[in-house]
Amino acid sequence: MKKTIQYLSLLLIVLTSFSLSISAQNKKADKDTRNWVYEIEPVGVGTQGSYLIKVWSYSKKPMVALEQAKKNAVHGIIFKGFTGIQGVPGQRPLTNNPNLEVEQAEFFKNFFAEGGKYMKFVNITNDGSVAAEDRLKIGKEYKIGVVVSVNVAGLRKDLEDAGMVRGLSSGF
Repeated sequence: MKKTIQYLSLLLIVLTSFSLSISAQNKKADKDTRNWVYEIEPVGVGTQGSYLIKVWSYSKKPMVALEQAKKNAVHGIIFKGFTGIQGVPGQRPLTNNPNLEVEQAEFFKNFFAEGGKYMKFVNITNDGSVAAEDRLKIGKEYKIGVVVSVNVAGLRKDLEDAGMVRGLSSGF
Protein backbone atom coordinates (compact mmCIF):
# COMPACT_ATOMS: atom_id res chain seq x y z
CA MET A 1 0.00 0.00 0.00
CA LYS A 2 2.82 2.38 0.91
CA LYS A 3 4.57 1.73 -2.44
CA THR A 4 1.33 2.44 -4.31
CA ILE A 5 0.99 5.80 -2.58
CA GLN A 6 4.64 6.63 -3.34
CA TYR A 7 4.14 5.63 -6.97
CA LEU A 8 0.99 7.76 -7.30
CA SER A 9 2.75 10.72 -5.64
CA LEU A 10 5.66 10.42 -8.07
CA LEU A 11 3.26 10.16 -11.01
CA LEU A 12 1.41 13.27 -9.82
CA ILE A 13 4.68 15.22 -9.56
CA VAL A 14 5.74 14.19 -13.08
CA LEU A 15 2.35 15.10 -14.58
CA THR A 16 2.32 18.45 -12.80
CA SER A 17 5.78 19.40 -14.03
CA PHE A 18 4.88 18.31 -17.57
CA SER A 19 1.72 20.43 -17.43
CA LEU A 20 3.67 23.46 -16.19
CA SER A 21 6.20 23.02 -19.01
CA ILE A 22 3.44 23.00 -21.63
CA SER A 23 1.79 26.01 -19.97
CA ALA A 24 5.07 27.96 -20.07
CA GLN A 25 5.55 27.09 -23.75
CA ASN A 26 1.99 28.24 -24.55
CA LYS A 27 2.60 31.54 -22.73
CA LYS A 28 5.80 32.06 -24.78
CA ALA A 29 3.86 31.25 -27.95
CA ASP A 30 1.13 33.72 -26.98
CA LYS A 31 3.75 36.40 -26.30
CA ASP A 32 5.26 35.81 -29.74
CA THR A 33 1.81 35.91 -31.31
CA ARG A 34 0.98 39.29 -29.80
CA ASN A 35 3.85 40.70 -31.84
CA TRP A 36 2.50 39.15 -35.09
CA VAL A 37 5.96 38.90 -36.61
CA TYR A 38 5.72 36.60 -39.63
CA GLU A 39 5.81 36.45 -43.41
CA ILE A 40 3.50 34.57 -45.76
CA GLU A 41 3.97 33.56 -49.37
CA PRO A 42 1.88 31.49 -51.76
CA VAL A 43 2.99 27.94 -52.49
CA GLY A 44 0.29 26.69 -54.82
CA VAL A 45 -3.41 26.51 -55.44
CA GLY A 46 -5.29 24.61 -52.76
CA THR A 47 -8.68 22.97 -53.07
CA GLN A 48 -11.52 25.30 -53.95
CA GLY A 49 -12.01 27.84 -51.19
CA SER A 50 -8.58 27.34 -49.63
CA TYR A 51 -5.09 28.82 -49.95
CA LEU A 52 -1.88 26.83 -49.76
CA ILE A 53 0.72 29.15 -48.23
CA LYS A 54 4.10 29.03 -46.51
CA VAL A 55 4.26 30.88 -43.22
CA TRP A 56 7.60 32.04 -41.86
CA SER A 57 7.36 32.43 -38.08
CA TYR A 58 10.04 33.77 -35.75
CA SER A 59 10.86 32.59 -32.24
CA LYS A 60 13.79 31.72 -30.01
CA LYS A 61 12.51 28.12 -29.90
CA PRO A 62 11.79 26.24 -33.14
CA MET A 63 8.79 24.35 -31.70
CA VAL A 64 7.15 27.62 -30.63
CA ALA A 65 7.54 28.98 -34.17
CA LEU A 66 6.03 25.79 -35.58
CA GLU A 67 2.97 26.10 -33.34
CA GLN A 68 2.58 29.80 -34.15
CA ALA A 69 2.51 29.11 -37.89
CA LYS A 70 -1.20 28.24 -37.79
CA LYS A 71 -2.17 31.41 -35.94
CA ASN A 72 0.07 33.50 -38.17
CA ALA A 73 -1.42 32.00 -41.33
CA VAL A 74 -4.99 32.83 -40.34
CA HIS A 75 -3.95 36.29 -39.10
CA GLY A 76 -2.18 36.96 -42.39
CA ILE A 77 -5.19 35.94 -44.47
CA ILE A 78 -7.47 38.23 -42.44
CA PHE A 79 -5.23 41.30 -42.09
CA LYS A 80 -2.31 41.21 -44.57
CA GLY A 81 -3.01 39.16 -47.68
CA PHE A 82 -0.08 38.16 -49.88
CA THR A 83 1.49 38.92 -53.23
CA GLY A 84 1.28 36.41 -56.03
CA ILE A 85 3.90 34.34 -57.79
CA GLN A 86 3.91 32.80 -61.24
CA GLY A 87 0.84 30.60 -61.52
CA VAL A 88 -0.61 31.64 -58.14
CA PRO A 89 -2.46 34.96 -57.90
CA GLY A 90 -1.97 37.24 -54.93
CA GLN A 91 -4.81 37.71 -52.48
CA ARG A 92 -6.02 40.79 -50.66
CA PRO A 93 -6.74 40.54 -46.93
CA LEU A 94 -10.28 39.62 -45.91
CA THR A 95 -10.71 42.99 -44.22
CA ASN A 96 -9.92 46.39 -45.61
CA ASN A 97 -10.24 48.02 -42.17
CA PRO A 98 -6.70 48.44 -40.80
CA ASN A 99 -8.08 49.13 -37.29
CA LEU A 100 -10.38 46.09 -37.09
CA GLU A 101 -8.07 44.11 -34.81
CA VAL A 102 -7.92 46.97 -32.30
CA GLU A 103 -11.62 47.86 -32.58
CA GLN A 104 -12.67 44.24 -32.05
CA ALA A 105 -9.86 43.28 -29.66
CA GLU A 106 -12.01 41.03 -27.46
CA PHE A 107 -13.34 39.06 -30.43
CA PHE A 108 -9.86 38.46 -31.87
CA LYS A 109 -8.37 37.69 -28.44
CA ASN A 110 -10.87 34.84 -28.10
CA PHE A 111 -10.59 33.86 -31.77
CA PHE A 112 -6.79 33.44 -31.55
CA ALA A 113 -6.73 32.01 -28.01
CA GLU A 114 -4.96 28.68 -27.51
CA GLY A 115 -7.26 26.11 -29.14
CA GLY A 116 -9.46 28.97 -30.37
CA LYS A 117 -11.81 29.12 -33.32
CA TYR A 118 -9.00 29.87 -35.77
CA MET A 119 -8.01 26.17 -35.55
CA LYS A 120 -11.12 25.23 -37.58
CA PHE A 121 -9.70 26.95 -40.65
CA VAL A 122 -6.04 25.87 -40.84
CA ASN A 123 -4.08 22.63 -41.26
CA ILE A 124 -0.38 21.91 -41.50
CA THR A 125 0.05 20.12 -44.83
CA ASN A 126 2.93 17.88 -43.82
CA ASP A 127 3.43 15.84 -40.67
CA GLY A 128 4.84 18.87 -38.84
CA SER A 129 8.42 18.22 -39.88
CA VAL A 130 10.38 21.19 -41.20
CA ALA A 131 12.76 20.87 -44.15
CA ALA A 132 16.36 21.92 -43.50
CA GLU A 133 16.06 24.91 -45.86
CA ASP A 134 12.95 26.07 -43.96
CA ARG A 135 14.76 26.27 -40.61
CA LEU A 136 17.03 29.30 -40.43
CA LYS A 137 18.93 30.66 -37.45
CA ILE A 138 18.89 34.47 -37.47
CA GLY A 139 20.75 35.95 -34.54
CA LYS A 140 19.16 34.50 -31.41
CA GLU A 141 15.94 33.53 -33.16
CA TYR A 142 14.81 30.85 -35.54
CA LYS A 143 12.89 31.56 -38.72
CA ILE A 144 10.74 28.50 -39.42
CA GLY A 145 8.84 27.98 -42.68
CA VAL A 146 5.73 25.79 -42.58
CA VAL A 147 3.33 25.05 -45.42
CA VAL A 148 -0.31 25.28 -44.33
CA SER A 149 -3.71 25.11 -45.93
CA VAL A 150 -6.21 27.79 -44.91
CA ASN A 151 -9.94 27.31 -45.56
CA VAL A 152 -10.58 30.89 -46.62
CA ALA A 153 -14.18 30.32 -47.68
CA GLY A 154 -15.09 28.99 -44.23
CA LEU A 155 -13.06 31.69 -42.49
CA ARG A 156 -14.74 34.46 -44.51
CA LYS A 157 -18.21 33.04 -43.78
CA ASP A 158 -17.46 32.81 -40.06
CA LEU A 159 -16.14 36.38 -39.93
CA GLU A 160 -19.13 37.64 -41.95
CA ASP A 161 -21.54 35.89 -39.57
CA ALA A 162 -19.75 37.53 -36.63
CA GLY A 163 -19.98 40.94 -38.34
CA MET A 164 -16.19 41.34 -38.59
CA VAL A 165 -15.96 41.58 -42.41
CA ARG A 166 -18.45 42.60 -45.05
CA GLY A 167 -19.89 39.96 -47.30
CA LEU A 168 -18.84 39.76 -50.93
CA SER A 169 -22.43 40.45 -51.98
CA SER A 170 -22.78 43.57 -49.80
CA GLY A 171 -21.70 45.91 -52.58
CA PHE A 172 -19.09 48.60 -52.63
